[in-house]
Amino acid sequence: MSGLEPRLHPARFGIACLPDPRVPAGLAPFALVAEREGLTVVADHAALAAAGIEPGAPFALVSLGLASALDGVGLTAAFATALAAAGIACNTLAGYHHDHLLVPWERRAEALAILDRLEAP
Repeated sequence: MSGLEPRLHPARFGIACLPDPRVPAGLAPFALVAEREGLTVVADHAALAAAGIEPGAPFALVSLGLASALDGVGLTAAFATALAAAGIACNTLAGYHHDHLLVPWERRAEALAILDRLEAP
């Protein structure tokens, strides 16, 4: 797992489903996922609330520095298994270059420590 380089973003993030496929003006999403049920948006928790969108519980966002490959095998299983063993929920967003993890805000330090241990030789 050399090069995993987990990085914790300092902001609280929220996730919501927009019934309208348009992103409200002024909202700068981290990620968008178009689904049959609506447009999923991941953005700053306070910014979602300010736009009148219920952001739910806050999440921490951890980005992995390791370049992920769509044909790679085992990376997601490795970090998901390690976090699950500690009882930490994790939602994964796969970007073209990197994987990004949403973990409960109150468990962010613990999640980061677990990911750091995965990287250790």
